[in-house]
Amino acid sequence: MTDASPVSSPEPVRLTSLSHGGGCGCKIAPGVLSEILKSSAAGMLPPELMVGIETADDAAVYRLNDEQALIATTDFFMPIVDDPFDFGRIAAANAISDVYAMGGRPIMALALLAMPVNRLPLETIGRIVRGGEAVCRQVGIPIAGGHTIDSVEPIYGLVVMGLVHPARVKRNAGARAGDVLVLGKRLGVGVLSAALKKDALGAEGYAELVASTTQLNTPGVRLAEMDGVHALTDVTGFGLAGHTLELARAAGLRAVVRYADLPLLPGVARMAGEGLVTGASGRNWAAYGAEVRLDAGLPAVARDLVCDPQTSGGLLVSCDPDSVEAVLRIFRSEGFGHAAVIGEMQAAAGPGLAVVAG
Repeated sequence: MTDASPVSSPEPVRLTSLSHGGGCGCKIAPGVLSEILKSSAAGMLPPELMVGIETADDAAVYRLNDEQALIATTDFFMPIVDDPFDFGRIAAANAISDVYAMGGRPIMALALLAMPVNRLPLETIGRIVRGGEAVCRQVGIPIAGGHTIDSVEPIYGLVVMGLVHPARVKRNAGARAGDVLVLGKRLGVGVLSAALKKDALGAEGYAELVASTTQLNTPGVRLAEMDGVHALTDVTGFGLAGHTLELARAAGLRAVVRYADLPLLPGVARMAGEGLVTGASGRNWAAYGAEVRLDAGLPAVARDLVCDPQTSGGLLVSCDPDSVEAVLRIFRSEGFGHAAVIGEMQAAAGPGLAVVAG
């Protein structure tokens, strides 16, 4: 019989060695998820439910009254880094991002904690929890409860609730032909995490990884107040291509992304060229590659980078051309200096994504 009591003073264990995947790269592949959900019953759909699962949006939204709608979301995953405090911070920032992606302000969180208590010291588990608490304090919300279980692999995340005015809910379904696409953060988190797991990431790369994944997507609140912002989402486990496709499908449009304009984290193009990519990148392409046209002039790593799973990735904004400068000002005023215009939405016979050289 296995002893499930917590260990007290073992040799340090790398958190990433205890999991088969990390961060949003743990997500079930898009094609597999679609197969699972296609036979699920729609269930009760009350008129107050403003946003459900119909367009794979970032969170559910329930109208409470004429002035308030409740945003509810959850996100959890296995370690993307070995430092337990950083893991907790990243997981919390990633979960909270979904509220910002709907245009809301977070108000409360619940913790979800599943840990191999017979393999990890209690101090390590406590540091994971404290990392999540630190981010919630930064946001100004309490962790008001949660749930814990003993698990084979370490898992941490949050249920997060927020509020938004019903007229200011920003969905992934409102893009219009002629809209401009703006991306708030640089890409390449999955590549950096793959390099870390193979001991090929230096101190500077690790600092970039943590800085990107713990930066809170706070511009979502102000972006939601703009009439010129038509659709909003965040880029996470399905990569830039997958989440841009969600915008395109929901609007019945074609998205065009210019590869030369994509903001990339330092060194990720070189690392991807050396084979430091996640398995999730390939699974993403297998799921939706038939809907993506890659320009013949693109570098060999382009496919891996547009499919690279992002953890706590940037906001993706679809806005009218007259609003672009205001959108960029909001991003830059809140510390997102790498926010960039990356493409546009076009009318087409059917939805899809084209990645062009420039």
